[in-house]
Amino acid sequence: MRQAVLAATVELLSSQGLAGATVAAVARAAGVHETSVYRRWKTRENLILDALTTELDSALPIPDTGRVREDLLRFFTTLARLLGTAQGRALLRLSVERDDTLDDRRGPYWSDRLERAGVMVRRGVERGELAGDADPGLLIEAVSGPLFVRVLLSAAPLDEALVAGLVDLALDGARPRPGS
Repeated sequence: MRQAVLAATVELLSSQGLAGATVAAVARAAGVHETSVYRRWKTRENLILDALTTELDSALPIPDTGRVREDLLRFFTTLARLLGTAQGRALLRLSVERDDTLDDRRGPYWSDRLERAGVMVRRGVERGELAGDADPGLLIEAVSGPLFVRVLLSAAPLDEALVAGLVDLALDGARPRPGS
């Protein structure tokens, strides 16, 4: 039941946005009773956040190749491919859409996603590939920000060359400096 409800939620969010992702619509699309959804998630907001978290965390696995550059290239190439799909674009737009019922939970949602991705940077620091004071969240934001801008504002292409350029640019600023 959980998988069916979460899949229906993501589909409705992608196709109809927040307004279309009502508990009644999700239950109907998943083929379950509305009370079953409320019993498990309690609120529409809990359901939406669970669906987004599950979808993005499964679509964006955290690689561990033993090299920070390769990990970041794999992660951000996967993100760029996801953002290149209609569903990925819709989920990104949804994540920045204003909704008073979700706004107080979005901060933790995004900080949890950044923390999860930051493990790649922390491993790079531990291996000496990056400076000890490299900020994992800032590095992840430095690469993801331009990808998000392309989807949300410019509609410029997302390709592997762009990802590699962004990763290298961010890593150049995070590598240990001679004498430090």
